[in-house]
Amino acid sequence: MIQVHDKKFVPYITEEKLQARIKEMAQQLSLDLEGKRPLFIAILNGSFMFAADMFKYLSIEAEISFIKLASYKGTKSTGNVITAIGLDEDLYGRTVVILEDIVDTGKTLSQFLPQLEHQHPAQLLVVSLLHKPEALTHPVKIDYLGFSVPNKFLLGYGLDYDGLGRNLPKFTGWKSNFSGCGRRIKELRKFIYRCM
Repeated sequence: MIQVHDKKFVPYITEEKLQARIKEMAQQLSLDLEGKRPLFIAILNGSFMFAADMFKYLSIEAEISFIKLASYKGTKSTGNVITAIGLDEDLYGRTVVILEDIVDTGKTLSQFLPQLEHQHPAQLLVVSLLHKPEALTHPVKIDYLGFSVPNKFLLGYGLDYDGLGRNLPKFTGWKSNFSGCGRRIKELRKFIYRCM
């Protein structure tokens, strides 16, 4: 168990499972995008670990850039998306791949993707490590997905709780979300594995 601020977190998705799934996704992207020299756009802050690991597993020529969008404060989405760092690359006629750590409500991407579409990329793809289908309020097409997860607060591997916990190499879940612990965590892990 790990304590961050006032909350306790329990293990959820191991580092080994994460790396194996990211490697699989990178291999599929490498096959699908061979010869296209895609531009990957990683959404900060949460996706920085996912983007680094994904990029090192790619076997194709590719570029990467970063943009910062924010909609979280504490453990809840604020509902307001703020662009803090802009994108300098010309997207016209390019294959563009968005790397997102998690899609929950979908609001962030639903506001960001139209901005990119106005630049007329040849292809615009979304890659998300995590997706919370139960939380989705703004439909977003995810082209490559790591794991579907329940609508619970997760920490680690880039996801934070008020700035802390991003450096954990695995995902943990807020203990009060996973109370009744042992059996429910096993059920949730089975749910994740079924969605892979």
